[in-house]
Amino acid sequence: MKGRIVALGAWRGREAAALLVDGVLEDLFVDGDTPSPGTIYRALPDRPLKGLGGMFVRTPDGMAFLRQAKGVAPGKPLIVQVSGHAEPGKAFPVTTRVMLKSRYAIATPDVPGVNVSRRIRDETRRGALIGLAESTFLPDAGEAGASLGLVLRSSCAEAEDDAIAADIRAVTDLARKILADTGPAPETLVEGDGPHALAWREWTEPAQVERGPDSFAETGVLDAIDALAAPDTALPGGARMTVEATRALVAVDVDTGADASAAAGLKANLAAAKALPRALRLRGLGGQIVIDPAPMPRKDRPKLDAALRAAFRRDPVDTALVGWTPLGHVELQRQRARPPLARP
Repeated sequence: MKGRIVALGAWRGREAAALLVDGVLEDLFVDGDTPSPGTIYRALPDRPLKGLGGMFVRTPDGMAFLRQAKGVAPGKPLIVQVSGHAEPGKAFPVTTRVMLKSRYAIATPDVPGVNVSRRIRDETRRGALIGLAESTFLPDAGEAGASLGLVLRSSCAEAEDDAIAADIRAVTDLARKILADTGPAPETLVEGDGPHALAWREWTEPAQVERGPDSFAETGVLDAIDALAAPDTALPGGARMTVEATRALVAVDVDTGADASAAAGLKANLAAAKALPRALRLRGLGGQIVIDPAPMPRKDRPKLDAALRAAFRRDPVDTALVGWTPLGHVELQRQRARPPLARP
């Protein structure tokens, strides 16, 4: 099964979308139990948490946690956006740094200016996109949304200008409406995108689209999801990577298998670095990630660091390399952008 296929269906009674590339499951969106990231509220600050710098805020969907609450006054409404999925038993996280993301553009209230994705390297195209954006949306001084900025996404590289302009108008009009709104709190202002809308927004390369109740079965998505229940991922040369989620963290173990040669450890670790973003993305795993790499010389650690940074740079979920621990583990911190397929 060659080419790109987007399957729009359901999994275990929840809306879901899957991306297959040459028959391999490459990405997966599944509806979660908590409000979707991107949901925007006019929230009511409740009480600060002394010593943590955060604050609980009331929303129509329950209590949320605002990590950076400096200058926020209890009882005074403010606009917040869901920034990730909640850990079990905890309030879902929100931020005051609101962004409205669409297929071609991201509107950024209180961050004025026009920027273009660094992935678009052609200077002529970059200049044309900036001109298109400025002629399409820039507000007048004093107008609601005068502090509004715009980021043009990498999907603009090959897109038609008319489609980009229409997208810019839609997302900036919505941003201005939110900024000008002064209604009661708590209230939902914008619902986060569901899996099918996310598929349209994020998977912008040409693809065959399969829809319907049987789309997951017919394209092999159900079998691929079932395979994710096993923690192991085979690596070249008989090596293996095991990914297991606990309540505290996600543990990743790299094993060389039967190869006990001096070069086997580095080879397996580099292969694991390349495979890890997909393994985490499909399982919906985030938070603290701890890697127990296969044994290798200390001098080779920079090579593994570089491989991890390169691999996660191409991944859509924000992930930071924290560093090495005294016990020789590698720590990562990953945004909880998706609900986990299985709770630990």
